[in-house]
Amino acid sequence: MTEQKLDRQPKSTTGKTDTEKSATGKPSTGKPRPEGNPNFLWRSGEMVEWDKATVHLSDLAWSAISAVFEGVRAYWNPESEQLYIFHLEAHLKRLFQSMKIMRMTSSFSKDELTAAFLQLLKANECKGDTYLQPLAYFGGGVPGYMAILEQPGEIVITTRAAASGLDEAKVVHCNVSSWSRITDNVMPPRAKAITNYQNSRYVSTESFINGYDFGIILNPNGKVSEAAYACIFLIRDGVAITPPLNAGILESITREALKDLLAKEMDIQVIERDVDRTELYLADEVFICGTAVEVQSVGSVDRYKVGDGEQGPVVSCLRKLFRDLVRGKDLTRAGWCTPVY
Repeated sequence: MTEQKLDRQPKSTTGKTDTEKSATGKPSTGKPRPEGNPNFLWRSGEMVEWDKATVHLSDLAWSAISAVFEGVRAYWNPESEQLYIFHLEAHLKRLFQSMKIMRMTSSFSKDELTAAFLQLLKANECKGDTYLQPLAYFGGGVPGYMAILEQPGEIVITTRAAASGLDEAKVVHCNVSSWSRITDNVMPPRAKAITNYQNSRYVSTESFINGYDFGIILNPNGKVSEAAYACIFLIRDGVAITPPLNAGILESITREALKDLLAKEMDIQVIERDVDRTELYLADEVFICGTAVEVQSVGSVDRYKVGDGEQGPVVSCLRKLFRDLVRGKDLTRAGWCTPVY
């Protein structure tokens, strides 16, 4: 099968069953690929079979220097048999912002990429919790270390099954890392760039070696920035506190959603301010959040027990609210969830 050109206009949803036709127009087998990979990925306007989505090996390394990406979750609601993409518009906005910082332009509009997400999920017959990753990079053999001004990027979107952990009260244990957070004048943290994640990789490797689940990163001013791959909150004396954007954090979409739930649904004051390391030791609750980790309680920091070392009442309530939200059950925030079928 050759690459199939996608219609640049969104296609209507007809509610076809697995025994009729998939989103590609081909008869649906209703069976996953034996190796567990999806049937298709989307590449710059074309639906491409997984095994045929190749680039030359010589393009592999340097293209990653300027590559940017997003991590997006889609949640399956078995009661309504509907798949919801969480905050797709916000993720696409951040993707375009990351591309701008890299001086990369997009050949596709927000609406065209939205249609691509929907078509790809249907083509892969995704009917379960799914992780989507759009990736933008300079293709065509352009070395990533070269000075590039406002050039179009290749955009690839992939999907994979990724079960949510929101149904379980997971508690993780953290340390404060010896590595410092990157800064805006070095490698801007607000760009969700592949190269920025080397910072978190150093942190998480150190934490793993020393028997922790996650590392917490301080910025060069000695203030708490974020955890490796996740943002951080602490609850102290009934107030939710989280480091500000200029502490070197990624402008997290999950963080913004949780701030809204804390303030409007739980009537908890949310403050953005600098956080000292020792405040984590004295907090009543600490939790990390992000697309990948969702919402997870921190049981200890540097082997100082946080609260009673278990999931606290604030995080317990917040996790349940967030779970209902992403599965499309919170009708007051229905606009945050894009239905697929």
